[in-house]
Amino acid sequence: MALWEIYAISGLIFLILEMLLPSLFFLNLAIAGFITAILSLWILNWILLTVIFVVLSIISIIFLRPLLVKNRNEIEKETGMEGKYIGKVVKVIEPITKFSGAITIYDERWEARIENDETIPIGSEVKIVKYDSLILTVERI
Repeated sequence: MALWEIYAISGLIFLILEMLLPSLFFLNLAIAGFITAILSLWILNWILLTVIFVVLSIISIIFLRPLLVKNRNEIEKETGMEGKYIGKVVKVIEPITKFSGAITIYDERWEARIENDETIPIGSEVKIVKYDSLILTVERI
């Protein structure tokens, strides 16, 4: 088996591990494996290639992983509940109390609650402040 095949297969294995265990750790090792596989076409010393693989892995983990993690967190925030619902002003369609009520947002009906003892009447506008499973917590604006 050629050296480039070994590093290409290791890169593929790390890529599969990243898909199974999405931690953005194995992706760095996969990148190092693929780069080392390309370099092994010109470098035939397996000790030097192993050192290159380790150095590329460490550099990738130190510099690339923080950027990937930050980017992933921003994407999750934009596409999750925080980006789509939290902070939005919505209409009350059923009176909201601590125990019952509903709002409408994006033409969807959501169960809503308020944390204090007041009642918010139908037609009022409220702001969504947090979510818990399928129930949104709102506050009067």
